[in-house]
Amino acid sequence: MAGIWKIVLTLLGLLVLCSQLLEGAEEDLAAASNCTNFQTTTWKQYLGENKLQVQYLIFTPRSRNCASIASGGSIEEIQATNFNSSLDTKVIILGYRALGNKPSWIDDLVQALLSAAEVNVLVVDWLYGASSAYNVVVQNSQELSVDISIVINNLIALGSTQESFHFIGVSLGAHVAGFVGSIFGGKLGRITGLDAAGPMFTKASTDMRLDPSDALFVEAIHTDMDNFGIRIPIGHIDYQINGGKDQPGCSKSQTSSIFLYFPVFRYMICDHMRAVQLYISAISNPCPLLAFPCQSYEDFVTGKCLNCDHPFGGSCPRIGLLRNGGITVNPLPKEVVFMLTTDAPPFCAHHILVDLHVTQLSRSSQIQVTLKSEGVTKSHSQVKLQKGVSGSKMVMAHSTMLCKIDSIELKNTGTRFYRKDEINIVKICISEVPSDRKESLCVENIKLKEGNPWSHDFVKLCN
Repeated sequence: MAGIWKIVLTLLGLLVLCSQLLEGAEEDLAAASNCTNFQTTTWKQYLGENKLQVQYLIFTPRSRNCASIASGGSIEEIQATNFNSSLDTKVIILGYRALGNKPSWIDDLVQALLSAAEVNVLVVDWLYGASSAYNVVVQNSQELSVDISIVINNLIALGSTQESFHFIGVSLGAHVAGFVGSIFGGKLGRITGLDAAGPMFTKASTDMRLDPSDALFVEAIHTDMDNFGIRIPIGHIDYQINGGKDQPGCSKSQTSSIFLYFPVFRYMICDHMRAVQLYISAISNPCPLLAFPCQSYEDFVTGKCLNCDHPFGGSCPRIGLLRNGGITVNPLPKEVVFMLTTDAPPFCAHHILVDLHVTQLSRSSQIQVTLKSEGVTKSHSQVKLQKGVSGSKMVMAHSTMLCKIDSIELKNTGTRFYRKDEINIVKICISEVPSDRKESLCVENIKLKEGNPWSHDFVKLCN
């Protein structure tokens, strides 16, 4: 027992030191730049009474790198900034902050939005209210939504329209955006929930969490549904990234000096924050992040959902800033959609369908498929082959389009309990999903033995 308390006290000491260092560094940075920065909390404030204190940071095309402050969001304060009521406004709301420090992703998201479009960006800094016991922060979030709604009304009085507001809420901030949207009767233009918080919300009624009635268009990006993220659909479009749970590149072995005794914490945060990183990447990079409607993730990765004909009329939903996510059908459907990504920025993946035909097997087996581009870029996946079945399909993520794939490699990895019998492959084809041209790369008559990987080079169809 003494050993456990020693670990706890050591962790608390590290958290105090980290909080103080972050506070000092951010104060120095703000002073040096003469720009408004986030509030910071001290460890004493974190442990003491936690009251909601809000300030609003306003960025515009005329003040991209230096925020103006509207501490109370009054009309007079807003008029003293460069806020332009003729432009759309992106409202960023952060979520629970365990250490009481400014989120590392804020600046990247602000700059990505300003670079992508001529907009105002309003950052809601409620760091004091977001840094306490989680249940206290949840209570603060409802009071916060009222405060934000007053500011939105002030902006409307200055000439903005309800439809011009796009709320981007991270974790708990997604539900705050929903609360604000409900105050305005669902007439706000758009809400984007980035892995909306699950604890205390998954089983909540629709008036106590984000839901499709809160804005004209509500989208949710799910990356951590088995831990910190909500486990149910909450938008018109719900993107389940890589199944919505474990994200590629997030390893349980990841550790840091601060979380030395809790390596799993860093792993879970990695999944949870992938939604933010993915969204920033989607705004900043031209590569499309397309998703496909399907009944389940397993159906999607086994090649049962290869287009967006129903219910989207052939136009696949896309993460980013396109109106309604690129959906043109009316009225908006409520759909769960799926996509695969790579393990590192910009995360863009081309969905490659592997269609495998074999002579019927006497026992189940498995083949590892590796795709290579430019001899370096690789992606791996496993195709499962069932006993008595002569074919199998699988969708895998690859960083380049089909026409840039150089080669394919197959390896008979068998099953866990049986020896790896020779597999007679009648034909294997790979194609891109979705594809208007229906191009495919095929190889026939392959005998795949245990321990002898087979590979084939393709002639690239494009540069």
